[in-house]
Amino acid sequence: MSVKSSPVKSISVAESTRAVVQEFLAARLAGDTERLVELFADEVDWVLADNPGVPWIRPRSTAAECAAQSTELTEHTVPEDARASLDAFLVDGADAVLMGHLSGTVRATGKSFEGPFALRLTVEDGRITRHHLYENSLSIAEACTP
Repeated sequence: MSVKSSPVKSISVAESTRAVVQEFLAARLAGDTERLVELFADEVDWVLADNPGVPWIRPRSTAAECAAQSTELTEHTVPEDARASLDAFLVDGADAVLMGHLSGTVRATGKSFEGPFALRLTVEDGRITRHHLYENSLSIAEACTP
């Protein structure tokens, strides 16, 4: 007995990863915390270098905590001054890496920060299970210091 392939195109793991990451970026841009909670897994491997002087940078692991980072960032920075550019969006199976530059102004001090970033995300079963962000933490810490 031969098995025929289905005419329905199945979505590849990489295509699914890219779609979820694009939804994540759209939700972040829109400040849609509810959608972010849906996109993050119940437990997330969250890495962002400890930076005690920066109020929005702290350990996180649940979907709600991870989604709240976007809101906390907006509370502590001047939204009109926030900039991010994406130089690369690479996908390999369940993993995605985004690289670019970001900048902003800390509301409490009026000081600016800027620098390159790299974000590694892993998507499993349509939800983000890994969020590792590497950024210019020195510039951000200096901008938070009165």
